[in-house]
Amino acid sequence: MNANQLDNFFLNEGKNKPKPGLFPSKKQFKYLPKILSKKERNILAVLALIIIGSIIYIPLSVYFNKTTSIASYGGTYSEGIVGEPRYVNPVLVSNDADRDLVRLIYSSLTKYDEKGNLVGDLAESFNVSEDGLAYTFTLKDATWHDGQPVTADDVIFTIQAAQNSDYNSPQRINWNNVETEKIDNKTLKLTLKNKYAQFLNNTTIGILPKHVWQDVKPINFRLSDLNLEPIGSGPYKFSQYENDSLGKIEEYELEAYKEYYEGRPYIGKIELKFYPTESELIAAYNRGDVSNIGNISAQNLNRLKFQQRLDVKRIKFPRYFTVFFNPDKSETLSEMGIRQALNYATDKTTIIKEVIDGEALLVKSPIIPVVLGGIDNVDPYIYNPDQARELMRESEAELSITLTTSEWPEFVIVANMLKEQWEAVGFTVELQIADITTMQQIIKDRSYEALLFGEVLTIDPDPFSFWHSSQKKSPGLNLAVYDNLEADRLLEEARSTLDPIKRMTSYDDFQKVVMDDAPAIFLYSPLYIYPQDNDIQGNDMEIISVPSDRFSNINTWFIDTKRIKK
Repeated sequence: MNANQLDNFFLNEGKNKPKPGLFPSKKQFKYLPKILSKKERNILAVLALIIIGSIIYIPLSVYFNKTTSIASYGGTYSEGIVGEPRYVNPVLVSNDADRDLVRLIYSSLTKYDEKGNLVGDLAESFNVSEDGLAYTFTLKDATWHDGQPVTADDVIFTIQAAQNSDYNSPQRINWNNVETEKIDNKTLKLTLKNKYAQFLNNTTIGILPKHVWQDVKPINFRLSDLNLEPIGSGPYKFSQYENDSLGKIEEYELEAYKEYYEGRPYIGKIELKFYPTESELIAAYNRGDVSNIGNISAQNLNRLKFQQRLDVKRIKFPRYFTVFFNPDKSETLSEMGIRQALNYATDKTTIIKEVIDGEALLVKSPIIPVVLGGIDNVDPYIYNPDQARELMRESEAELSITLTTSEWPEFVIVANMLKEQWEAVGFTVELQIADITTMQQIIKDRSYEALLFGEVLTIDPDPFSFWHSSQKKSPGLNLAVYDNLEADRLLEEARSTLDPIKRMTSYDDFQKVVMDDAPAIFLYSPLYIYPQDNDIQGNDMEIISVPSDRFSNINTWFIDTKRIKK
């Protein structure tokens, strides 16, 4: 419809004829709905939208092409955690909830970065003497949350508190026989009596402020309000906590420490909420009480709603689940051939697939693939039921075993699968499922034949505690009651060798000795499953040494953004 056609319409309506032109006038537009067909009106609407869109798009396009998005300060991060904090104190930490808060509030001499490398935290630099006994640390310019400077005195105070039996610190074993020396306010030396290759792992302990704690007597150390209202030097400082009518802590609120020595954290506020079970944590997420989940088992991942909102991170974590054989309690398991037969009768791949939906790494030896990656990790026991039966025929032992594990659902499922697989080749298997308290006593007494359990290592592990013959009795962690002189020698050699290549060679030889003896069945290493809201950016952790290490680079995380010129 052109302007001349509109003229005729206006004349027929008895209107004064408007001036002809290329486009309809404002007055003519009022009559368009009466004279245009539906198709013509639709075309006109599309053209109008295109024109409007172009008007909006062009300046926006220029803006986005000339600018770039960067992290900005602000936002609140809320995460749900299973457990309850008791001691937000690096010398007293007793559970993962404690460790999470300590990682956020306190700093340490060293920490692990996103790729599992040990780097300086409070330490600007550190070096080791030629004899491998003295470690010298130079501190960064850092301040406590009350504004006081962090000094060498604080580090020494913390280590001496951990060493002092009056404080009853779980960290004491890591600091026995370590001498401390202050060089100046920013420099200190730690001296060992014997070389220990993994010593720097211990320097990830959080540091306490001496000026705050020095007047608290050891007898009152665990009773101090400072254990719940801490003063640290980390990226976030204590704001408040909430508890229920029974005094149980339900939530901690932290705020960014603007004077943090690595730079002000981007996220303004952290809310950690605590739940007694994973099921209650999942329910809290599904009703919107929290936006992030500290950790979830693979079996429960599909119970989360709003999955499109989540970035589910799968982080490597140095732990493994294993069946430990105790030959002292089972004549059957004292035979190497029977232990090897059980290894051949175990289908690890099927267990990983059916129990945890493939969310784990296959473990072949005591040196797991997420650590000491330079070691050739070859499994001599590929699933082979026929080979298992052949080894069983060569034995005159009674083919009866009791397998003990905890009532944790994943262990129960795995135990039943092992029972089915082992009975398929001719063993008789009885299951003993114990509660946590009973399990602790069973492990302490080593009163089991075969034990399905887990062990947590570090990124730079020392297998000594788990496999040296001196650790067969509690509190040692040699759950297989393993005793081999050559394995002992290699473990002793490795932990006193600072050269990483030579140390890996010793560990490689060690794992071959262990695999020949078959004191255990190494099953799998579960991935650490960390569901985070899609809005969280800057978290690129690939491997953690302990769960709280997921916060090691939290000062670089961000929610809000802004645009700046390129």
